[in-house]
Amino acid sequence: MSAQRLGSIESGGTKFVCLVGSAPDRIEAETRFPTGEPGPTLARAIAFFQEAAAATGPLDAIGIASFGPLELRPGHAKFGHLAATPKPGWTGVDVAGPVAAALGVPVGIDTDVNGAALGEGRWGAARGLDTYVYLTVGTGIGGGAVIGGKVVRGLIHTEMGHLAVPRIAGDAFPGSCPFHEDCWEGLAGGEAMSIRWGSPAEELTGDTLRDALRLEAAYLAAGLRNIVYTIAPQRIVIGGGVTGLPGLFPLLRAELTATLAGYPGLPEHAAEDFVVPARLGRLAGPAGGLVLADGAAAEARPQPWPGTGPSEASEASDA
Repeated sequence: MSAQRLGSIESGGTKFVCLVGSAPDRIEAETRFPTGEPGPTLARAIAFFQEAAAATGPLDAIGIASFGPLELRPGHAKFGHLAATPKPGWTGVDVAGPVAAALGVPVGIDTDVNGAALGEGRWGAARGLDTYVYLTVGTGIGGGAVIGGKVVRGLIHTEMGHLAVPRIAGDAFPGSCPFHEDCWEGLAGGEAMSIRWGSPAEELTGDTLRDALRLEAAYLAAGLRNIVYTIAPQRIVIGGGVTGLPGLFPLLRAELTATLAGYPGLPEHAAEDFVVPARLGRLAGPAGGLVLADGAAAEARPQPWPGTGPSEASEASDA
């Protein structure tokens, strides 16, 4: 990433994180505030960037890593708008448009989990890879797939948390997903764990924690098998609050090896660096916003006339 002055917004369901910089270790200014009503919340984010530009110079672009679901099809009339989100008052809100209009700079937008995937790929646990999956296991489960260096999206962005996974024998928990009940998120997300065990995952202790870890590892591995076979990632990076449970990753790797059952028999799938914790922590989403801003700035730059070399392109741009 070139030394540009970029802005990043991580637009979350509970808080906004806004920063100015060019990398996670080169942040000039940062602010965090609760996600309230759409108008005042977006206005507060815009004001932060206006103040930063007035104090230290203009920004080159803004990147937004937002909660969803989002309309991300280029050219669509609702591009950059939220779809039917459970966040009260935010359904149909244009997240990108007001920022672009007020600040007059290119704006890139994607989901918060896709942003985190890009951030981990640029600076974190997936650095140097071009095909990998970032998974967040927090209240729910979300996943972003990067294939050939590009985030996967089509009619909509990926919704890995709603994959179907086989129910473990003897598990009578109905699931917590309001749409599918016992999808991956409904059985293994943080909310599901809290309901199943009677307290948040991070508060579990003793035998209950051991039982919860075994069940969580088994369900996470069941979902990861789908991802291994459909996306063929070089690595799976997992972040989110649930991943802080002690001893989860060794159990998860063992369960994944068991559920793959020797097929296709690649030693990489059993290696310790195949399923790994995220490295950027709370900065994964904001770092993704910087990557999105960098991409938006690159797309906005004048392109050389086809067939011209650097000197001819420079002369053409000066003409």
